Amino acid sequence: MGSGTASSSVGSARRRATSGSADRVPHPAPPGGTVTPDDPGTRDRPPSPDGSEAEPPPAGVRPAQPAGLPPAPSCSFASDNTAGASPEVLEALAAANSGPAMAYGDDPWTASAERAIRELFDAPVEVLFCWGGTGANIVGLASVLQPWQAVITVDSAHVVVDETGGPVRFSGSSIITVPAVDGKLVPDALEPYAFWAGIEHRPQPRVVTVSQATEDGTVYTADELGALAERCHARGMVLHVDGARIANAVVATGTDLTTLIRDPGVDVMTFGMTKNGAVYGEAVVFVDPALATHARYVRKQAGQLVSKSRYVGAQVAALLTDDLWLRNARTANDTAALLAREVAGVEGVTVVRPPQVNMVFATVPWDRLGTLLEWSFFWPWDPEHHVVRWMTSFQTTEADVHTFVAGIRRILAGD
Repeated sequence: MGSGTASSSVGSARRRATSGSADRVPHPAPPGGTVTPDDPGTRDRPPSPDGSEAEPPPAGVRPAQPAGLPPAPSCSFASDNTAGASPEVLEALAAANSGPAMAYGDDPWTASAERAIRELFDAPVEVLFCWGGTGANIVGLASVLQPWQAVITVDSAHVVVDETGGPVRFSGSSIITVPAVDGKLVPDALEPYAFWAGIEHRPQPRVVTVSQATEDGTVYTADELGALAERCHARGMVLHVDGARIANAVVATGTDLTTLIRDPGVDVMTFGMTKNGAVYGEAVVFVDPALATHARYVRKQAGQLVSKSRYVGAQVAALLTDDLWLRNARTANDTAALLAREVAGVEGVTVVRPPQVNMVFATVPWDRLGTLLEWSFFWPWDPEHHVVRWMTSFQTTEADVHTFVAGIRRILAGD
């Protein structure tokens, strides 16, 4: 029991699953498993004991508690996507649902939300709302790419393993992957590809994309993003940030969007809302508005232009009012830290490292995994090294954490 570091290189199992290059990973590593957490074909359907897919319960009905197991927590620790919406968001949706409003963003709710985001950046950023995270990544990337150009990212990135090739299909561009270091892309990893510039036989490096926070639960500092931006701009490239969990990263670093995103030199980003209290809707933010010349056409072509945009604008405005987006993220981060501290005292569990955001990675006895999943489903992350991922959300309470840890302790003790 306790905590430790399974590897200096996080995400190796995901790299093996996607590239088949197991021999290039020097050590066993946590996060990045063969079961991807956002796989729409499996994430809501836990396996039954015989290995087949179990039918999900009817809408609004909680699964029956397996006989002989302790009470399960009222929330899910599988993903922050399992959480509902903030009450303030639902109230804002209801308030926006009054009378007619112009479509496609020509409404006061959308305009108000765009102003609020510009105020956060303290800059005249260009803001485009989209339906979801994958769509927002596609719009942001495809807007700055030509088919002969390439994106460079780490091999555990969401755009590589969890978006079904969407960015490649819509942009026509290549994605070049490099090994992650604790989930992150380091500037020196770009150098071998910088020399492809001007060679007609090679895709031309154009965009570097990183996730903030990363898929491995790590967070780039402002200095790290600044170093990446400096290297990108020196090579004529653009820096894109997948900010599905940007709120968690802002809270973890104790900074703000001007310090963490604008000032380091990020050019375009996805501003995530759904994992942090929204029903749906993300924003593509062009920190460099000159890059948004074609973005509205790309958004329409990609099916990401929301006709009744007021319902996205209302949610965004609600989340940004009185820093609700940060309060939600702080709750998620804090309950993850509590979970890591408490579960580290359970015999047989080793926390890989203290969480930076709302993800806890731990090793558990694999012979007890089936019982744990039957009791309260979560994601096996790296089966080879017995690593699982537990996630908290803005709806996770301390009581949920206590119940979850008590159940894990009892199941692993064989009671």
